[in-house]
Amino acid sequence: MRYAVQVQYIGKNYAGSQLQAGSDLPTIQGELEKALSTLIYGNSINNNRPVKTIFSGRTDKGVNSVGQVVHFDCDKPIVASKFVYSLNEILPNDISVTDLKEVDPKFHAQKSAKKRHYVYEFVNRRCKNAFDGDLLRVKYDIDIKRMQKSLDYIKGEHDFSSFKSSGTLNPSKVCFIYEAKVSRAGDRVIIDIIGNRFLYNMVRAIVGTLLEIEGHNLPPEHMKNVLEAKDRKKAGQTVNPYGLTLVEVTY
Repeated sequence: MRYAVQVQYIGKNYAGSQLQAGSDLPTIQGELEKALSTLIYGNSINNNRPVKTIFSGRTDKGVNSVGQVVHFDCDKPIVASKFVYSLNEILPNDISVTDLKEVDPKFHAQKSAKKRHYVYEFVNRRCKNAFDGDLLRVKYDIDIKRMQKSLDYIKGEHDFSSFKSSGTLNPSKVCFIYEAKVSRAGDRVIIDIIGNRFLYNMVRAIVGTLLEIEGHNLPPEHMKNVLEAKDRKKAGQTVNPYGLTLVEVTY
């Protein structure tokens, strides 16, 4: 039987979502698999049969999630409500499972996904606040209307080579962006981007380019020029990960 769980986590204390070969650094996948194996089989080893999980997509160190989807196979029937409660009692405090359901054996958390929704949030204020946490603080004024014009250029299907980091393993650089919008809530600026897929550090590089445009008063068309250049050196810096959250995965 195949099951899918929805997972929330704060990424600050983990070396990303995925297990890393030859590394003992804590990951979301490692903690989730350990908890699942403990709950289902009574220990995390189970005679070398730990539960294996597949994530909808990789998130980097510091990136959060409120809607990560993960599937795993199990040869035992699971009662969702009891299982979720027990699983959350085992997981660390900064990881929780909010939903579990049985899915078709052909369901694949990564390959079956149609859309992924990310949000990046930062503070737009000169002076720091004790409650800003790890969020990026931008001291110069942000023009939301100009920023939206810049974002409009990334909508649709494009080669996003200009916004990928060298760690991108998938050779395909083409993504389709369904929606890209910016809004403000007080001194918080929120950027929503929904796409079929994302390259390694892509959202953070897009945000860095937006801030470069605003910080240097470049025309919004600069985003179009960067996109068409297909050259990472033309884009802005990769901003810190702490304001980035995977919000939802659509199937």
